[in-house]
This record gives sequence, C-alpha cells and structure tokens, in this order.
Amino acid sequence: MDEKRQQLLLNQHKEKHFMAGEVVRDVIMGVSDGLTVPFALAAGLSGAQAPSSLVLTAGLAEVAAGAISMGLGGYLAAKSEADHYMREMKREQEEIINVPDTEAAECAEILSEYGLGPTEYGPVVSALRKNPQAWLDFMMKFELGLEKPDPKRALYSAMTIALSYVIGGMVPLFPYMFIKEAHKAMFTSVGVTLLALLFFGFVKGQLTGNRPLLSAIQTTFIGALASAAAYAIAKAVQT
Repeated sequence: MDEKRQQLLLNQHKEKHFMAGEVVRDVIMGVSDGLTVPFALAAGLSGAQAPSSLVLTAGLAEVAAGAISMGLGGYLAAKSEADHYMREMKREQEEIINVPDTEAAECAEILSEYGLGPTEYGPVVSALRKNPQAWLDFMMKFELGLEKPDPKRALYSAMTIALSYVIGGMVPLFPYMFIKEAHKAMFTSVGVTLLALLFFGFVKGQLTGNRPLLSAIQTTFIGALASAAAYAIAKAVQT
C-alpha cells in the first residue's frame, strides 16, 4: 500500500475513543455525589419541618465534610496506585539485575504474542538488554500493564474531587439561601437539582461513551430516589 493511500485511509477513519482521562473521572465522581448527598439531606430535614436556616447550615456543613472526605479518598486512591507502581518497578529492577536471562525470555515471550518470530524479536531483546531503562519501561508496560503515574496526580485528584463536590453540593442548597420557608424551598430545590442531574447525566454519558439520554435518566432517578427516601424517613420519624 503506497503512502498516499495510507494517509487517505487515516484521514477518512476517525476513531472515537474516550480520551478525557482521569480528571474528567474525578469531576464526575465529585459532582455526582455532591448533587445527590446534600440533596437528600436537605429533603430529609425539610420533611422534618426544619427551618431553611437549619437546612442551609446543616447542608453547608455536609458539603464541607463531604468535600474533605471525598478529596481525601481520591488522594489515597491515587497515592496507593503510585505506591503500587513503585513497588512493582523496584521488584522488576531487581529481577532484571539478578535474573536477566529469565527476564529476556519473558521479553521474547511477550513479543511472540504479537506475532514476531525468533529472527524478529531477537534483535529487539538484545537491544533492550543493552538499555536497562528501556528494558524496565518495556516490562512495566507490556508485562505488567502499568503506566507511570504523574507524581502530582494524588494532589490534583484530591483538589478536583473536593472542588467538584462543593460545586455540585451548592446546587440543592441554593434555594434555601433565599426562601425562608423550608417546605417551599424544598420544591424549588427539587426542580433545580433534578434539572442539574439531568444535564450532568447527559454530559457524563457523552464523555464516557454511554447513551447520554439513558445516563441522564439513570442519574436523575438515583438522585430523586435518595431524596425521596430521606424525606419519607424524616416524615415517618416525625409522626
């Protein structure tokens, strides 16, 4: 196949893969919980006939605590991933030094799985043995399937999740800032939050490659179910 033909085929074929990455995943996690948990809390307190000021105070306290908790969880998860990578890299380094022939055989086996024969993968293995860093990178990626994590990933993840949680959590609490009667504020909060959940679910579906409409309905249903359960429990306890 000539070069012009190859370029033409590449231009005509545009693959649609999810490329948004870890930051979008953190935003989705933070906003999703931020919209749902304070929404359910506000609905439950409204069901217990708490004044708007109390609902707002409790909601803000929950948003602060939730943001810290979610951010810390994101930090620990990313840190654990980085620690796992470092442990495996250290183990792989020791094996390359202590049992190089075994590691070379593993390289050959990996390359053969891609359809390369001895005459083809032999020079590659020889080149890797002469370059320990390239050899290590090869084994980490192709034997263990691990990519080197960003050293700042844990901090960025914590900040992204926490900020997203705060943004999402303020949506259901916003009406309580201006409407003194909690019962009336609750209905406004329900309308605003359900619209936000619909929009968020739709966008999430587009970013993750799922069906946007179905994602919007599922996200909204979960949020509505959580708030309805909290409201019903508060009413039942009160009576």
